[in-house]
Amino acid sequence: MVLQARMLLAALLMALAATVSADDAKPVFGWVEKVNLEPWGVEVKAKLDSGALTSSLHAKNIEIFKKDGHHWVRFTVDVVDKATGKKVEKTFERPRYRRVLVRGAGGVDHRPVVMMNVCVANTIHREQFTLQDRSDMIYPMLIGRRTLQHLGVIDVTQTFEHPPTCTKDSEVRMHEEQDDEDIRDEEPDAE
Repeated sequence: MVLQARMLLAALLMALAATVSADDAKPVFGWVEKVNLEPWGVEVKAKLDSGALTSSLHAKNIEIFKKDGHHWVRFTVDVVDKATGKKVEKTFERPRYRRVLVRGAGGVDHRPVVMMNVCVANTIHREQFTLQDRSDMIYPMLIGRRTLQHLGVIDVTQTFEHPPTCTKDSEVRMHEEQDDEDIRDEEPDAE
């Protein structure tokens, strides 16, 4: 009787496994991937960081300014020019989404947060990015858990598994409001 039950259970598990298609399998990403900042299509190397909730982007010359009564951020990013393959500086202007107070081993840091579109593999993710000078870091971008939860599995032994291939018809995954468990908001427009 026990043997028959085990055989029946095994058959059911095999039948269930057969119903899972290859489309249901999550893609495997390396711990470092090339991504594009959209809509500009400039390439950046990104570390996929499960220890960070919010993604982070290396930025220099960070300047908060007012535009039409709202806070904006102007910042410069080192990127790779697709036409020449050379590293160049690009200046961006984005509305400030919020400000955060980050406490870590290095102390306390105030950072502006902007919404950016980033192409990972063949999907554009509209997510929050803190801006900070990461010139002493190896990778200019960290992709945090807000985006990672939509990607798939991270294989820490692999890198550059999915080159960015977004087009104007690519799926866009929009930012979803979430509670921040590892950072605290300050007043959104306090200066």
